[in-house]
Amino acid sequence: TNSFLSLAAVAALSHCILTVQGFSSMSYSSGHKLQLNLKNRVGTSSSQPWRWQSRIFLSGDSPEDNETTNDGDDGTIDINSDDRLRRIRLPRATGIEWGTDLSFSFVYVRDLEPSGAAALSGEVEVGDQICELRPVIEDGDDGEVVGLVGAPFDEVMNAFASLGKTVKDVDLVFFRGTKDELKAACKGGSLADTDEKIMVTVIQNKGSKEEEIRYIEAKAGCNVRQLLTDNGINVYQSVTRWTNCKGKQLCGTCIVNIVDGAGNTNRKSLDEGSTLRENPESYRLSCVSFAYGDITVETFPPIEAAQWTR
Repeated sequence: TNSFLSLAAVAALSHCILTVQGFSSMSYSSGHKLQLNLKNRVGTSSSQPWRWQSRIFLSGDSPEDNETTNDGDDGTIDINSDDRLRRIRLPRATGIEWGTDLSFSFVYVRDLEPSGAAALSGEVEVGDQICELRPVIEDGDDGEVVGLVGAPFDEVMNAFASLGKTVKDVDLVFFRGTKDELKAACKGGSLADTDEKIMVTVIQNKGSKEEEIRYIEAKAGCNVRQLLTDNGINVYQSVTRWTNCKGKQLCGTCIVNIVDGAGNTNRKSLDEGSTLRENPESYRLSCVSFAYGDITVETFPPIEAAQWTR
């Protein structure tokens, strides 16, 4: 009974800390297009989380074209470039419950505490995407700008957690729209152009004479098992090629090794972690693994006999 209660408490706490439900289905129509100068990654390793620079300009404009505007001269987002952008000053205890999808990036407002500062302001709505944070220093000056467009969930939470003890208020910039609308705005294009492409490198029969490396271009967010099988690549060892569960996460036999770019995949669930508990951390069940950036996958990684006797 105590163990059951402990698990229930952990589950409840996890729900309070982070939700991974899908983005709001709200829509917003606007004749404006934005262009966001993006720096796709920090460093050269594909395992690095996505990080984005957060300065937005009207489509076709350049930073030099906007030098005459007051907003944006100091590295902040130019909210005058689109009416879907809004900047609001809130207490550091914002009263916002943050959420994200399984990519663990593009953090949005999942819910508002009815008596919280954000809800009482009337300026923040469920579904708004957070784009920027700037602390208000004690003497009223503005602190360093933190760009958060497309940032990983952990990075957004760290931005709030690392605020100085004397910081009481923060300036936040929100985008009123969906993740896809924000990505389209960043590229200065339409929603039809937002299918982001990634490269999946597949190593087959590693270390043998039949070793082969394939490069597959795929849509960001693709399921690893589905992508590999659609391209004629077998992820099942031995007889499980014919006796597997067809991607329903029941057999635990579609194991691959993410040798590079693990940070560009979704996190392991407790169930997946338990199934693979005797294997290296980089091992994944391909049926529940989703790639949001470039990754390198090794099929048929070495597996101990105990894996097949669960």
